[in-house]
This record gives sequence, C-alpha cells and structure tokens, in this order.
Amino acid sequence: MLPEDGVDRGVRPIGAARAGDVRSQDTTATPGTPDTSGTGAAEATQSTGATETTGAAGDTGATVTTESAGATGPAATSASASASASASGDGVPPGANSPGSDRWWIYRGSGQPLYDTSLRELLPDPPPWRRFTGGPVVAPPPPDDEEAERRLGKPTGRLPASDQLRREADMVNAALLLRRPLLVTGRPGTGKSSLAYRISRELRLGRVLRWHITSRTTLRSGLYGYDAIGRVQDSAALRAAADGAPAAPAGADERAPGDDRLPGIGDYVQLGPLGTALLPYETPRVLLVDELDKCDQDLANDLLSVFEEGQYPIPELLRARRRHPRVTVLTDDPEGTAEIVGGVVRCRAFPVVVITSNGEREFPPAFLRRCLRLHMPDPDHTQLAEMVTAHLAEGAVTRAGDGGDLIERFLQRSQERGGLAVDQLLNSVYLATSGRLPADEGALAELVDALWHRLDGAGAESRPG
Repeated sequence: MLPEDGVDRGVRPIGAARAGDVRSQDTTATPGTPDTSGTGAAEATQSTGATETTGAAGDTGATVTTESAGATGPAATSASASASASASGDGVPPGANSPGSDRWWIYRGSGQPLYDTSLRELLPDPPPWRRFTGGPVVAPPPPDDEEAERRLGKPTGRLPASDQLRREADMVNAALLLRRPLLVTGRPGTGKSSLAYRISRELRLGRVLRWHITSRTTLRSGLYGYDAIGRVQDSAALRAAADGAPAAPAGADERAPGDDRLPGIGDYVQLGPLGTALLPYETPRVLLVDELDKCDQDLANDLLSVFEEGQYPIPELLRARRRHPRVTVLTDDPEGTAEIVGGVVRCRAFPVVVITSNGEREFPPAFLRRCLRLHMPDPDHTQLAEMVTAHLAEGAVTRAGDGGDLIERFLQRSQERGGLAVDQLLNSVYLATSGRLPADEGALAELVDALWHRLDGAGAESRPG
C-alpha cells in the first residue's frame, strides 16, 4: 500500500514501518512529490546540536557489534542497523548525510507529537538479549504537556538539517532500537536535559521521570523508599485508640486491636524515578538521570545490574509475599500506583534512559560499554534564534534590539567567558522585550552584561548602588 502522497519509498531498513508512516501533527505531503520531511530546518526550541563521541575498544560500538552477531529476524535487522550508528567512526550510519538516510528514524527531532500512530506500533522487536516480559501491565503514564512547554517552548515542527542535529537524531534512534541508555555529555547550559523532554513530547511517552543525582544519591533512593517508622507509628496509634474497645469473643481473629484498620504495607512503599521507569509498561517511559557525574563512585557500577536485568527486588515485599503476593504501591507519578507481584519489579518495555554529565568525572569502562554516547556542543546562532522564538514568540530577537545582534553579542561573550548557558540569553531577551526597562541603551547593555556572568560566579556583581 502506497503512502498518502502516492509515492512508494521502499521498505524501511529496520522494521515494518516506512519513513512516511512516522507522521507529526503538522506534517503534510504534496501529491506526487517525494517526502522531504527529514531535511527541514533545525528544531527551534529544544535542539542545541549534538555530536556522537567516538569510544575506544570495549566501548558501546564494540559491544553492539559483538552482540548483534548472533541475532536473526526483525530484531537482528534492527540491531544491525543501529549498531552501524554507534560503531561507525563518526557516530552516524554509513551514508547518513545522503538523501533518504533518515528513513530508519522513528524519533525525527521535529518536536511535533505523533498524531496517527504510536511508538509501540513503530518500534521493532528488541534484540533477544534486551527482551523483557514483566507484568502485570501498568496503565500508561499521565501527560505533562505543561512541563514540556515550560522547558522547551512551543514546537515549530522544523526537522534537523545540520550534521550535528542529524547525529543527535541518529543516536536517539539507535538507543530506542537497542534499548540502551544514552549518555549525553557537554558543557553546562547546552540543553542536555531538554533532550529527554523532546523525546517524550515527540513520541508521546507521557511525563518524564527525573532523577537528580547528588553526591549522597544511592541506587535504592532511585528505586524505592520504605517508610518503616511511619508504619510503626500508625500501628501504635491505632492500637492505642483500640485499647478501650470491648474484648473480641473467643475464636475470633486474634490479631492485635487496630491491626485490621492499619493500612497495607504498600501504603508505605513508594517507587523512585528509576523504580517507576522499570515498571511493566507496554510503551517505554522516559527517565532523565541528571548530572550523574556528581554521584558517588559506586553508583555507576550499581546501575549496571539494574540496566542489564531490567528488574529489581523490594526486600520488604519479598518478606511478606506469602501473606501478600500482590501489593499495590505508590509510584513517582502524582497519585500514581502500581501492583507488584511477588516482591519483584520486572520491566516490559525498557525505558528511554537519558543520562547527562558535565564531564566532572570519568565513568567505569563497564558502564560506558553499556551506554550509547552523545556529545552536545554549544548551540549556534540559528539554534539560539529558534529557541528564543519558541519561548518568546516570533520576532522577539528583533524586538530586543539591533535586529538580532544580541545573539551575536551573546556568542562572543560566551566565548570570552568560558561558555554561557542558554537561559542567560533567554533572560536577557525577555527583559529587553518586556517594555519595563528605560530606553537607555547604556542601561540595557550594563544589565545584560550582569546577566551574562561567568558560570563559575566571577563577574556576577551588579553595578553599585
């Protein structure tokens, strides 16, 4: 069957769906004209450019190539095409810059949500070594369009045209197909974290689960928490309230007074962001592991078994599994709950894991081998202009003065001061277009200079009083 525009584009290299089947809300095709949706301009608000980092022997590329060797069928085709993406020397599949090279993409970087299909329909079967069969299936996550727009602005529907943005899309799709985490590195303020929200919005994967890492973060804190003290206090309070109750007749239930009113153990167990992402969803959740380079040196190694096995136990539920084989617990989503069987959480669709790092520390080779790696460079003039447009509407840069020269000054100052963050530019454009500042060019220039302070804190002082 031909696509809507009547043009047969051939069989998609890594699955049953063709490139024309991946549609966004504003995607249109001219009858009789080949689809060129994969060669549009760079996505406005969200994309800041990305370049895949080439790994040494034992890194992601070597692992993918070795694992793909024994696979057959559709999963093998998927793994083989994706392995080329991560194993090639420049981080993109052979011929990635040639016409039609984006036909294997599911995620296209346009920012426009899929409108007549879903990721579940488009995503091929996983490689055999990344297949998980957890259950019972959990209900889909709630949408979070407000948070996505707050972080990304309004989508423009433009598709990646530069080599940097196309490499970003290549690596995101490789991670989707191989069910592997994506390690995103780059300078602070370049938009690494926003990639998770771009993926979620475009593929309609619901609320992003965010796990912010500090030096005190442990694996358990990301998986689940158990409020043992709260349970003991509730039990004591209920028993104290039942002390004046009449004695139970002979042969009645011999549980302590108040035990029948004590909430179940599931009310005291709450899954963390990582634990929630590994629930048995039919469609992958998006998990953002933010600033992993700030973690304790053992956390990266602790994550290995969880990412490999796709499951984890909850000891408190394991001990009670004979009396309570099925327990409903709280999740990281607002008002969210999930049923745990036998005290073990087993995933079904491996989550889309985006791990960010500012490069403050190196990770163990075993951890790097299990991740696909992506480097996020500083955004260029075009990308910055489109980010401003997405957040502050069309023409915001021109209204800020000098017909867009503010961005040129920002890029120059960023180079002089060791790199600035995108939100520093957005703050300055917002103030310049707010209509609240005096028409004094000197005052605006001095305020902008104060906003564009170094990220290490030097030069952040405002003018004296």
